[in-house]
Amino acid sequence: MSLGPEREGVIKFVCRYRPGPPLEAHHLADINAWRKILFQLELIGCVAHRYEGLGFGNISRRLPASREEGAAGFVISGTQTGGLADLEPHHYAIVSFCDPQANLVDSLGPIKPSSESLTHGILYQLDPRVSCVLHVHSPHIWRAAQVLELPVTGADVPYGTPAMAAEVRRLCLEKSLLPQGVLVMGGHEDGVLAFGPDFTSAGTALVACLARAYAVGQGRAGT
Repeated sequence: MSLGPEREGVIKFVCRYRPGPPLEAHHLADINAWRKILFQLELIGCVAHRYEGLGFGNISRRLPASREEGAAGFVISGTQTGGLADLEPHHYAIVSFCDPQANLVDSLGPIKPSSESLTHGILYQLDPRVSCVLHVHSPHIWRAAQVLELPVTGADVPYGTPAMAAEVRRLCLEKSLLPQGVLVMGGHEDGVLAFGPDFTSAGTALVACLARAYAVGQGRAGT
């Protein structure tokens, strides 16, 4: 897999952004709870010895269709929020429309959406049962992807691009991952995606992969 220098947080798509008020806190309770767990596991966050101390990771949840916005969108942690230990409502953005092929994202809220919004968007488009997406960074899972038999996107495919969205689509359909799965982003150092019909199923699958990766590492070390 590639060990390229790509960094989290640089928006590469066309973002049609409208400033707006945040969602009320009670609408974000579940996503914030799982985001906190992922931060504590250092799957989202900011670690001094990784990526030159830059923040990494993001999380999203499907929103029901509304009369104002029409088709269902999703709420996602905002750009450059990976390093924050706790997120408030003003740290979340709403993506109301996403067209990965056109490299276009429409968003509203108090902050612009994560640079991985296209990838989240394609998963929601592929299957209406997908209700949440976790994009984390795990050196352990990433390096053990082959042993764990996890699907891996092409090593030459950069994050946050239509090409990445297309790769995720290809893997989901070829490997029958939907509505739940875990895959590794081969061209995005340590990048891992987990998704499913709810946070419990997606989060449990991700943590199970992490445990298996730790076991593989211990076995190689002879412990």
